[in-house]
This record gives sequence, C-alpha cells and structure tokens, in this order.
Amino acid sequence: MSRRLASFCTVVAAAKVQLSERMLNLPYPVILASGSPRRKELLRQLVGEFEVVVPDLDESLLVQEDPWGTAESLAQAKAALVAKTSRGKIVIGGDTVVAVASSAESSYVQLGKPTDQDDAFRMLRMLSGREHVVITGISVVTPHGTEVFSDTSRVVFRELSDVEVKTYIETEEPMDKAGAYAIQGGAASFVEEVDGSMSNIIGLPMEALEERLARYLAMAKP
Repeated sequence: MSRRLASFCTVVAAAKVQLSERMLNLPYPVILASGSPRRKELLRQLVGEFEVVVPDLDESLLVQEDPWGTAESLAQAKAALVAKTSRGKIVIGGDTVVAVASSAESSYVQLGKPTDQDDAFRMLRMLSGREHVVITGISVVTPHGTEVFSDTSRVVFRELSDVEVKTYIETEEPMDKAGAYAIQGGAASFVEEVDGSMSNIIGLPMEALEERLARYLAMAKP
C-alpha cells in the first residue's frame, strides 16, 4: 500500500470513528426515503433507530441540466413521496450525483448508476486522471416544514489503466454506485485527492445533516 493510499484510508477510518460519537434524540420517528445501504449505515450513526421506505419514483424524469438541481430535486421528490403517508414523522431523502466538467462553459456531464458493465467502464475511463465533483442532495421533511440542501465534495482520480478498471468492474461493486465507484471500497486506491466531506461522497453529508437536524431539534423543544 502506498503512503498516499495509507494516509487516505486512515482519514476514512478516522471519519467513521468521529461520526459514531454523534447521536441525536429527535422528537419524532425518523424515516429514510432511500434503499442505499451506505446511507442506512451512516444515518444509523446519527439518529440510531429509523425506518426505511424506498419510494417508487422514475428518477429519469427529474434529471436537470444542472447537477446540483438534479441531486436536490430527486432528494426532495423521494422525501415528499414518502412523507405523504408518514405524518408526524421526520422523513429524510437523499440522492448523489457525480459530475465531470465538460468542454462547454459551465456545463457538466452527470454520472448516475451504470446501466451495465460497459457503462461502468465508460464512466471510470471518464473519471481517470481528472477532477470531478460529488453532490449529495438532501431533503428533510418534518411536521413543521421542509428543508432542501446539497453538499459538494471534490475528488481527483489518478490515471487508471484499462486492466485496473476492468478488474474493478468484475467485482460488481460499481454497479449500484453513482459514478460507478465506491470511495470507501475498492476504488480507494484510485483516489489522488479529496476536498470536502467524505461521508458526502459515500452518500450522506453527515456534518451538514447533523447541523440541520440539531437546529430543528433546538427549535422543536418546548
């Protein structure tokens, strides 16, 4: 393991330890409007017990030209759909978008989950040796209203060989991940630089979500 990779893995481990120390005692039951195992694992460190309800939503209808708009609109739609039948609860919806700057000014190519192995290969080749952004949109629906926000992290991949990419795809890890990679998994060795929240890249911006929930908790106290 290289010194750079060892340092990166240490940062990931430290982040998990730090997050495990946070626990909010919210005044209403919590529902996660997402089936993502990564979001479930992260949210459990913040609120403890919660229910999972996966919304039946055609995400392709909510993709916007702006990746921040896509992430936030999908998160909002997921949370709103579940909240319709979950009165008196806190519903948290999330969606992660990986985006690469295109040649057009102020334009981005958005990378969702790959449709097949060829699509995963295309995405990872696009990310190879360059910078991209990871945007996670979050919508928090409470009995008192809705707040929608997003967090952004910058990631730089080193140059990847075709053999590395194909070997990684064969593990099938990329197939249910935005951008076709898991930074906390086999793709950790691809990473050259990270700027921003690690948990945001994994799928849930814990620092930003904790801030919003803590603020709501203070407001909701009698």
